[in-house]
Amino acid sequence: MGVYEELQERGLIAQVTDEKEIKELVNNGKAVFYIGFDPTADSLHVGHFMALCLMKRLQMAGNKPIALIGGGTAMIGDPSGRTDMRQMMTKETIDHNVECFKKQMSKFIDFSDEKALLVNNAEWLLDLNYVEVLRDVGAHFSVNRMLTAECYKQRMEKGLSFLEFNYMIMQSYDFYALYKKYGCNMQFGGDDQWSNMLGGTELIRRKLGKDAYAMTINLLLNSEGKKMGKTQSGAVWLDGEKTSPYDFYQYWRNVDDADAIKCLKMLTFLPLSEIAELEKLEGSEINKAKEVLAYELTNLIHGEEEAKKAQEAARALFGAKSNTDNMPTTEFSEEDFTDGEIGILDLLVKCSLTASKGEGRRLVQQGGISVDDVKINEIAYKVSIDDIKNSIIIKKGKKVFHKVILK
Repeated sequence: MGVYEELQERGLIAQVTDEKEIKELVNNGKAVFYIGFDPTADSLHVGHFMALCLMKRLQMAGNKPIALIGGGTAMIGDPSGRTDMRQMMTKETIDHNVECFKKQMSKFIDFSDEKALLVNNAEWLLDLNYVEVLRDVGAHFSVNRMLTAECYKQRMEKGLSFLEFNYMIMQSYDFYALYKKYGCNMQFGGDDQWSNMLGGTELIRRKLGKDAYAMTINLLLNSEGKKMGKTQSGAVWLDGEKTSPYDFYQYWRNVDDADAIKCLKMLTFLPLSEIAELEKLEGSEINKAKEVLAYELTNLIHGEEEAKKAQEAARALFGAKSNTDNMPTTEFSEEDFTDGEIGILDLLVKCSLTASKGEGRRLVQQGGISVDDVKINEIAYKVSIDDIKNSIIIKKGKKVFHKVILK
């Protein structure tokens, strides 16, 4: 089975421009391909994970990845899937985020001996002359066709700015620039980028008279059709400082039963034959598949040691609950208490278990908070400094545990 056929078996491929040519190139290690990442935050998140996995799979098959960090396109902001305009970022913020992305990608993709390239489109986009772009690039784009693109539809309802309208042209120019500079013959990306990617292949054909190809991968959606990688507290980050290895593990351990096998196929590097055996599990046995999923992905991002620690901590919590060494922990000092006490709502916020007191109030009223296995029903409940001298365990819902200790 070639790598292209394996991508099909794993349910990754959504759309392709020329299946025969793409299959030939990737199966024979002849693809020089790029995937773009706009640095809109200081860490990659689960939404980027699928693309990173695809790059790794194709690199393992002998193809050459180009990780394109959008230091230039981030100055505009991708309108795809948006109902509002993205917040404008300063160049300093973008530059900082670019450096963070580089460090994370280097842990995942092998950039040694030019087996992969990492480039920033600010190199060419920020120096472009506006009139030259209008004449040399803009002349090849039909406004009528652009307005039918899926990536603009949601923004059209509230008003698409001219700033955002240029995003497709900039992304298309990226493909053109990479083709000329590095011989990049393919672009891969999420299925919501299809229109932008077609723009790039068309620009290369019109400007250079050459063929280039595009392939989109299915977005990571749960069984309800919603994008995965979000929690009540926000995105699931690949940076261990923003989402701890334990919380990262727990996210995947707690996916819906219906999503476990799909995630194993799309995100892990386990053989399909092994996943097929896990697919036979039914009822509560599906938890075994989810545990495998959580371990494999945590190992990929945070390494074997952190994956084992997270697995052991989770097993202890859901088993005898005796081992709390690796449980997420918040340290309190005496200054955090008023007259030796702290309210449960303040405690939840300080532990980042809730984003606000309002959210904490709702959880308490709904019976979703316990302290040392005692359900808390009163929003006025207070924890004393003496209570946490030997530590306490807060439980949110059925699966989130947090230890509180005194410095």
